[in-house]
Amino acid sequence: MVRVNVGLLYSRIRRDEKLLLSELRDRGHEVEKIDVRDVAFGLSEPPEALADVDLAIDRCLATSRSLYVTRFCDAYGIPVVNGSRTAELCADKVKNSLALHGAGVPTPRTEVAFTVESALETVERFGYPCVLKPVVGSWGRLMAKLDSRSAAEAVLEHKATLGHYEHKVFYVQEFVDKPGRDVRVVAVDGEPIAAMTRTSDHWLTNAAKGAEAEAFDLDDRARDLVERASAAVGGGLLGVDLMEVGVGDDGEPDGYTVHEVNHTVEFKALDEATDVDVPARVVDWLEVVAETAGTTGGHGDEGAREDVDDGEEAEVST
Repeated sequence: MVRVNVGLLYSRIRRDEKLLLSELRDRGHEVEKIDVRDVAFGLSEPPEALADVDLAIDRCLATSRSLYVTRFCDAYGIPVVNGSRTAELCADKVKNSLALHGAGVPTPRTEVAFTVESALETVERFGYPCVLKPVVGSWGRLMAKLDSRSAAEAVLEHKATLGHYEHKVFYVQEFVDKPGRDVRVVAVDGEPIAAMTRTSDHWLTNAAKGAEAEAFDLDDRARDLVERASAAVGGGLLGVDLMEVGVGDDGEPDGYTVHEVNHTVEFKALDEATDVDVPARVVDWLEVVAETAGTTGGHGDEGAREDVDDGEEAEVST
């Protein structure tokens, strides 16, 4: 096996990154942990930390940092997972929805408005309940289920008074009557590694919100959607979120809708919920990516780097 010099771009080491780092080091790959908060990126030459990297892996929590570091890697000619185009399409819910719809992937009905008045008209046209989401964000934060006009007026007015321009982009989506769960699939270039359901009494079923995770067997329809959704955003290591629609008395769905594709996907809950060794499957794919890019080889046989830091400073995703 050819050794790969991997640069892990991060701002906080979570359980997901520890699993990935452990698997890479167990296989003898050289790993350079690069805290992007400590690095300056120039326009022409890569910083010293990236100078000998064969493959960069973007694991930044902050969306802004993720978007910029992947663009810099592209400019330096350093292969990066995931690429800047994929990051751009996945980080913004509007661009994500447009990419899915443009590729013919079923996705919830969505409209975007730029004033409180036009957003309220959209909400009234959709009917109640419907959902208002921030265009950038994760873990189910700042999402609102609107059950009445008075609730819509209050939430829209609140968002309109917030300082950042993104809060004044009103992303309104139909409320999908899912069976108390959604389906998270981790896939590499459209090929599912494993899948799980996330079940909750709350309308939000994110694992970060305490949803219960359980292994899920994908049928051919779901696999097809995962492949198409991945291709729509440029492929890579992705988390594809599906919702079952039209579930019958037998518990089987009539179909699925794809409501989001995530480019810095977390997989610790999936690793615990299934029998699949998720980090091992991810590293299998990363080795293929590095070999295909023609960047592997010739970095010596030094031992593994320092142990993973358990006390990294927390950072809020933007």
